[in-house]
Amino acid sequence: MTDMLPNSLPEAEILRLEAQFPARSVAVGAAAVSVRTCGSGSDLPLVCLHGIGSGSASWLEMARLLASRTRVIAWDAPGYGASTPLPQDSPRGTDYAQRLHELLDALDIARCVLVGHSLGALMAAPAARAGGRIAALVLISPAQGYGAPGREAERARVHAERMASLNELGIAGMAARRSARLVSEYASPLARQWVRWNMTRLHERGYRQAIELLCGGDLLADLPPPVPITVACGALDVVTPPAGCTEVAQRCGVALESIADAGHACYVERPEAVAALLGRVLDGAGRQRP
Repeated sequence: MTDMLPNSLPEAEILRLEAQFPARSVAVGAAAVSVRTCGSGSDLPLVCLHGIGSGSASWLEMARLLASRTRVIAWDAPGYGASTPLPQDSPRGTDYAQRLHELLDALDIARCVLVGHSLGALMAAPAARAGGRIAALVLISPAQGYGAPGREAERARVHAERMASLNELGIAGMAARRSARLVSEYASPLARQWVRWNMTRLHERGYRQAIELLCGGDLLADLPPPVPITVACGALDVVTPPAGCTEVAQRCGVALESIADAGHACYVERPEAVAALLGRVLDGAGRQRP
C-alpha cells in the first residue's frame, strides 16, 4: 500500500486536509502566497508561521480545534508550498515580515494574533515590530538564529552542515534522517507521519533561503516587541531546548510556557495543549483596545 509508506500519509488524511484546511493562492503584487484557512466569526484571526522543515498543512489539527472561535490562517512561507520565493538569495527576517504584511493587506486583516514556530519566530518577531496590527505574539520553540556577534564560528558550522546535508541527501533524504528529531518518544505514529510528510514537500530554493535566515538571524535583537508576548516550548524539545527558549522568555519578561510530553513540533504532537494556550492568548488579546 503506497499510501502507508513512511514518508507518506494515509489517503484519508490527505482528503481530510483538503476538506478541512484547504489551500489557496493569494496574489501579493507580482508574487503569490499560499495559505490555508478555516473557521470564521472573529475579528481577531490567528495567523500561523511554520518552521524551516514544515509547511502550512502542519497546523491542521490545531486549526481544527480553534475553528469554532476564530479564523485560523497558516501560510506557506516564501519558497514553500506554492508561495513565490523572495528575490534575495540571503533574505532576512524583515524581508519575510514585509511579505507577511503584504499578505495581511491582501486579506484585509487589520489586527491579528501572530504565531511563529521555530524559524517562524525569526519572521514573526520583526513583523510584530512593524505597525500596530499585531495584537499579540506567540513564539513556540523559537529558533534564535546564529547572527548575533560572537557566534561566527557556530554560524559557519551550521551553514556548512545544513547545506552539505541538502546537497548530499536531497529533500527526501533529509526528511528520512531529520524528521524523527522533531517529536518526542510520546508522539503517535500519525504525528510522526505528518511531520515527515511536511518535510518531504520542501523546495530546494525556499529551504536554501531559510538556511540563510537561520544563520543570519538574531531573534534576541528583535525582542521584546511592543506587543503582549507568550513564549512556549515542548518540554522534550531537543532542537530548540527549553533552556534556550527560557532565555527568549526572559528577554521578553515572561515565564516560559511548557508543553508536557512534547518535542519540537509540539503543536503537531500535542495540538490540544497548544490550542488551549492559544485560546488563552486570544482571550487576552480580545480584551485589549485596538
